[in-house]
Amino acid sequence: MNIVNKLTIRHLKENKRRTLVTILGTIISAAMISAVATLGVSYADLLKKDHIEANGDWHVVYKDLSFEQTEGIRNDSETEILSLIQESGFAKLEDPPTKNKPYLFIQKMNEEAYEQFSVEISEGRLPQSEDELIISESAEDVHLEIGDTLTLEVGTRYSDSTWAVEQGEFLTNDNQVDMDEEGNQIETLIDTEEMTYTIVGSFERPGWERGWSPSYMALSSLDLTKPLMSETMDAYVSLNSLNRSLYDHASGLAEELDISSVSFNGGLLQLSGITASDTMDRTRLGLLVVIISIIIIGSVALIFNAFAISVSERSRHLGMLSSVGATKKQKRNSVFFEGFIVGIISIPIGILSGIAGIAVTFAVINPIIDSIGLDESLKVVVTPFSMVAAVLISAATIFISTWLPAHRASRITAMDAIRQTHDIKLKNKTVRTSNYVRKWLGLEAELGLKNLKRNKKRYHITVLSLIVSIVLFLSVSYFTQSLKQSYQLAEDTVNYDVQVYTTEEEILPELLERIGELTDVTDYQLRKETNLTMYVDEDEIAPEINKSHIMQDEDGRYIYSVNLTALDEKSLHDYAKQAGFDGNLNDTELAAIVVDDISYEDYELGKYIETKAIRTEVGRTLPLFEENWETNKRKDLPPLTVSVLTGEVPMGPKNQGPGSLEVIVSESTFESILSETEEAFVNQSVYMTSDNPTVTQMELEQLEFFNQFAIDNLHDIRESDAQMITVISVFIYGFITLITLISLANILNTISTGVALRKREFAMLRSVGMTQASFKKMMMYESAFYGIKSLFYGIPISIAIMYLIYYQTQYGFTYTFQVPWLHVLGVIVAIFGIVSLAMLYSLAKTKQETIIEGLTQENQ
Repeated sequence: MNIVNKLTIRHLKENKRRTLVTILGTIISAAMISAVATLGVSYADLLKKDHIEANGDWHVVYKDLSFEQTEGIRNDSETEILSLIQESGFAKLEDPPTKNKPYLFIQKMNEEAYEQFSVEISEGRLPQSEDELIISESAEDVHLEIGDTLTLEVGTRYSDSTWAVEQGEFLTNDNQVDMDEEGNQIETLIDTEEMTYTIVGSFERPGWERGWSPSYMALSSLDLTKPLMSETMDAYVSLNSLNRSLYDHASGLAEELDISSVSFNGGLLQLSGITASDTMDRTRLGLLVVIISIIIIGSVALIFNAFAISVSERSRHLGMLSSVGATKKQKRNSVFFEGFIVGIISIPIGILSGIAGIAVTFAVINPIIDSIGLDESLKVVVTPFSMVAAVLISAATIFISTWLPAHRASRITAMDAIRQTHDIKLKNKTVRTSNYVRKWLGLEAELGLKNLKRNKKRYHITVLSLIVSIVLFLSVSYFTQSLKQSYQLAEDTVNYDVQVYTTEEEILPELLERIGELTDVTDYQLRKETNLTMYVDEDEIAPEINKSHIMQDEDGRYIYSVNLTALDEKSLHDYAKQAGFDGNLNDTELAAIVVDDISYEDYELGKYIETKAIRTEVGRTLPLFEENWETNKRKDLPPLTVSVLTGEVPMGPKNQGPGSLEVIVSESTFESILSETEEAFVNQSVYMTSDNPTVTQMELEQLEFFNQFAIDNLHDIRESDAQMITVISVFIYGFITLITLISLANILNTISTGVALRKREFAMLRSVGMTQASFKKMMMYESAFYGIKSLFYGIPISIAIMYLIYYQTQYGFTYTFQVPWLHVLGVIVAIFGIVSLAMLYSLAKTKQETIIEGLTQENQ
């Protein structure tokens, strides 16, 4: 080790306080990099586990395969795990607990499938042959016990109803029971075969068993030693390697083996970083580059601050080296060597601190996740790649951060160090302030401003630290909010638990009354809907909408489908208030609320779009008409007046997309329009939310007029949507809290260090008679100057980065850019408050020192 490095180590040991401050700044930076890497990997792991729980752990599925085709897939070089599932069919229960679940649905699975689809045995064991069954715990009301022997007629569901014929007459497990108007089952089982099973166990209800399905799940073993030529099966494949080529490879394999149906587990592949869409890949890559760049720049600024303060304080030491013949290279290398020593100590501590911080954060978050019923919880996942990346990024940021201070150090001469010309500027022009500062704010404000001008490097370092904190917080806040908005665009969320549908209008009053008496029902809403038409000019269509998706007539006019919806009086009043309408829409004839905000997936462009359904304004009319598409006869209807434009959607399904418009009116207006039509068909449904949808469904089924309506329970889907939104929200606020704490540590570290280096200055001011009150006032003004300057630069830079993040999302999503002004306001208040508290806290630590101690003390 050369003499300059030895002197550097000695100087670090002698100046413990400055060394600790430098190490602390570097630890904070390394902790931020490590925490972000760990958080991202752990969160992706949670989403993957949750998706696997709900859909299984597979990448590609091939449908309706022969035994020979499955062997071809098994022998493919890319196949890692092959799960085979064969549907035995449906068996009718003798005494089902509910009309909507009259079946057992029996599937055969090989050993790999049981593992890949997360089948967890709760009692008994797995089936070992095709005549053994395990029953889902959801069938507890069926009263089947382990050891029971069942002789069942297993077959295929068949119905000749119009809607069933349209899908090929055969009903799947996704189709509810087909009933007539009296509530009697009109579907049958065909191609039945008598089969005998022994129940050998029960299994926990998996996420892929839907609560609204017409059957209870039962699983058997798939015996591949005796495949039947007439039976087909589905192959779910986990691949050896995941990359974009898997789509072409799977399609090519399907063509080679003459397989007609191949599809992909898009959700799991996306969470693994693989998409079939170039636009989504560009979005993902762009966001990754932006957020990593923000973190690296923030880290460089954090560490640069520490080393800039270090070089400023070491100016005498560097001048001493220069006076005894040290070259520029040796002085520069002494700073690089200091960075190396600091990195060796700080990076391991920082990375471990970041991981520990995430572990503590997860310990706080997991009870929240458990409370919303999510099966999986956040676990700290540390991968070799994420840790190597964190070490390399931390090392790179230390090197980049020391580059400028090192070159600055190389230029310090012995005379510069004695005069302190690199730090202290005493020219009159440099420290000149406006006369209005003293006149309006007093001597303390003028002194505070002169202090900042006198040592601009320290001032700029502090301001830079504040700017970095502002940019980090606002950028990460907008980034995480963009993630949430993108998820909500990509997923059609359900806002109700149970739907009751009827064509019998005369039962509606009693039905609503009885629903209102159900104790578990928290809210309900009657919707009457009919579909009408209107013409729209081209300039009324938002530019984000792909006009090729909208129908045009022979004259080139665009045709919009209008979903006219009437709400019951109470629901309409509540909804109108929510939409921002002050009056009573029930008393306003031909008044309408137009849902003009829509979101949909444009498959042609490969992106999700949020935009306006139509460009209109309050007070304009909607020229509705009814058109008979067979005779091409058109009948004009009374025009509706737009009273409110809103993005709020009433309870029920969303009727959104290009060329469609959701219009909400009162029942009286609805009847007025309907009376002018000739062939309009009306759908009538009651949508409700419930604390216990299963109990609510059973209570509805016990009504004496149950045969006059149908029930659809979508609670599982709604609960899944709500859980994911909650998890994303928890992640967002956890991430923002993490960045906030790091920013606070950065601000407190920088300001307290800056104040600690000014002990001699404070002692000198006390020596000429400045009181403690004046000190406090001066420091408060300095805080204000720091805050104003940092906000002046920080907010515009943050908005620019927000727009860059927004721009990257537009490859896969289209929505309007909005600055989160509430967060900006919070940052403004927080900056002034935090800077002031940091100044006062640091100043309080010097309060007890005497003037002599302050004038003679060296920073140790």
